[in-house]
Formats: sequence, C-alpha cells, structure tokens
Amino acid sequence: MLKWLLPTAHLKGRIGYIPVRCIPATFLRGGTSKGIFLNRDHLPADRSKWAPIFLRIMGSPDTANGLQINGMGGGISSLSKICVVGSPSTEQKAQAIDAEYTFAQVGIHDATVDYAGNCGNLSSMVGPFALAESICTKQEPSDQTTIHLFNTNTNSRIHTTFPITVLNGQTLPKLDLPQTSVAGVPGQASRILLEFPSPSGARTGKLLPTGNVVDIIHIRAFPGTQIPASLVDATNPSVFISHDDISRILDTPSQSSLDYGNHQIREIIESIRTEAAIKMGLDPTSQAQPKIAIAVPMTLGLCLGVAANIEGSVAWKNARPSSRREPSVGVAITKMKHPSGIVEVHTTFRQGGILQSVGTVRTGRWLMKGVVYH
Repeated sequence: MLKWLLPTAHLKGRIGYIPVRCIPATFLRGGTSKGIFLNRDHLPADRSKWAPIFLRIMGSPDTANGLQINGMGGGISSLSKICVVGSPSTEQKAQAIDAEYTFAQVGIHDATVDYAGNCGNLSSMVGPFALAESICTKQEPSDQTTIHLFNTNTNSRIHTTFPITVLNGQTLPKLDLPQTSVAGVPGQASRILLEFPSPSGARTGKLLPTGNVVDIIHIRAFPGTQIPASLVDATNPSVFISHDDISRILDTPSQSSLDYGNHQIREIIESIRTEAAIKMGLDPTSQAQPKIAIAVPMTLGLCLGVAANIEGSVAWKNARPSSRREPSVGVAITKMKHPSGIVEVHTTFRQGGILQSVGTVRTGRWLMKGVVYH
C-alpha cells in the first residue's frame, strides 16, 4: 500500500506535510455503470482489510443524505462499485486465464461491502483495464483481442473482445472508435463483446436452483398472498415475476403503470426477493442477490435473456413468440425494452437445450487515472 505526503499551507506561510493514504486507481465507465478499478497488488494481501478501504473510497456509509458526498460514490447502486483486478494464479494460467477480478458492491446508507454477485456492465471493462495496466499482455496480428477473465464472485469465466492499438511496442485498448452505441449512454464508442460461457449456476450450481420452472412465493408482507416466480441462475441468481401479478396483489388494473419507488410496492418486492433467496439457498440478508426483474441492470438482463428461452418460465410467457428460440438448439436473440432504450442479448444453446453461453455488446470509457484517497 502506498503512502503519499501532501503539502499543506500553515498560517505563517511555511509549508508542512501530513501523511495521507492513497492508492493508484482508474475511474471507468462500463456500459451504464461507473466504478473504481484497482490493481490487486496495491491492496493488502489480507482481503478482510479491503472493506474499510472501499467504504472510505466511496464515502460510505452516508446516513445524512445518501449522496456519498465524502467519496467517489454517486448515491445510487450503479455508481457505488469497485473492481479489483490481478494476475491469474499458476493454475488459472494453465487454463488460459489472462486476469482475475473481484467485484464489490459498496453500500450507500450502510457499511456493507457485498461480494455475492458480479456486475455485467463493469465486467466489460476488466479486460481493457488488465491490458492497459500490463496485468496481462497480448501480441495480436489483428486489430482486436480477447481477454479471458475469471470472476471470483461467481467462480466463472468471462470473455471480453475489443479493438486494440499498438503504442511504443505495447498493445493497448482502443475504445474511442465510433462502432456502436448502447441504450442509456450518449454517443458511440468501440464495440466490446461480453460473453459468459457456461453461465448456468453461477452461484447455486444450477440453472434452475429449485428444479422448477415456476415456484410459488409466499409474500410475508401480505400474509396469505402468493405469486408465481421463476428462479433462474445464469450469470447471476435472478427472480422473474409478472407486472400483472403485482397489479393483482395491489388490486389495480393490469395495464396501469406502477411506481416501484412506492413504499408498499418496495415492501412486496423485498418480501419476494428474500423468500426467493431462501428457496435458492442464498443469504436472504444480502442486498446484491438474488436480483428482481423489475428494473433490468445488465447482469440481470443477461439472465433475463436466458429465462425468456426457458419454456414455461414467467419470462418466457411474457416474451413475444418471435423472441423465442427453436427448441433444443441454436442462437436466440432477445431484445428487451427498458426506460433508456433497447438491450439485445444473444443466448446459445447446445443440442438438448443445454445452455452454452450468453453475451451482449457494451461500450466503455476511461474517465480518470490517478490516485484515490482513503
């Protein structure tokens, strides 16, 4: 860990020095999220010491107003994230892994640092960061490269493919090409292909953790009330419910819009999430998993793309027939509309309906490189 000396002016005009703690850091946008990227070598070897550092970096907990005004966080979950990237182990190198990373979701109002899940958006920038920081090196004859990653949160492999350039003999990411755009981000940038091979059972070991396409969830916030849900684990454990079923519980017209910021609705959703977590064998107190398919962040969008092609699931029943794959084999392209636009997810199945991979296209941008104080 590094310690720098920061000059400070005194009343008499004399310059003094006080020790402050800081770590080399890069601030990056990946998809529709932003986060701090750190080299694992700059952190303590003892990972139990990471959480206090991450909390100070982000300015958490912020019990005053939840804006994380005293740190790098932005007051919402998509802006309170950290990725720690390091070299692969000897065993991982033998499996052609280029870099390893750990994702941390930092609490805003509380002092939680959750390692239970992964972030699909920021995963798209782990490969470019690893290459730029020389955590891994590549010598490619073409104008793009693929970085093979290992995510410690889900114990899974992830591949990122993106354009490259060569500067002074070093291969570096080239992320400012006007190749594509993603919903929720203005302008165009280089195309980053994010692929999750064999994504089934990222946390639970099974695509359908309970063995059922649809489970009945009892809503503790409304005793005697239940709702059908599909519990699916592909890239991240997720829970899929129908808007119409929520409307039924609230006794409102099914075609009417719902305010998911409403306290009563949030209480229902949290009851569903915690009950689903128990059924999936997950910690119900963890806020990171499972995720609920109401608002769709990228990692959940990937799982939704898979769930929409599991016959009989809640997502499958709500998908247009044109979005469904042919039975047992092939590539399914699922287009999902959300408030910022359209997200497209590609899902590949092997013979027998076995999930082979799921992927999507993201963009990213370097925002800042320097040091972050903690």
